[in-house]
Amino acid sequence: MSRAVNIDATLQEVSACCEKYAIGISVIEPLQSGGTRVVLNNGEDTEKLRRRMKGHVIDGPVVRSSLYSARQPAAAR
Repeated sequence: MSRAVNIDATLQEVSACCEKYAIGISVIEPLQSGGTRVVLNNGEDTEKLRRRMKGHVIDGPVVRSSLYSARQPAAAR
């Protein structure tokens, strides 16, 4: 199973949800097509986020920016 999830929400909304429920983020980036791509630390965290944001998970293809350099959240540094 992939640890990456595409969410139809802002980067701030996804970060806040992960912080609230103690879900570990590995990498997070805004999507060019709208929404946020987040890679979680493990499969358990991925399932937690999918359950918490089940109405916002993007199942289809998304467009990522080739110019965006994925950044780790400040807490992970």
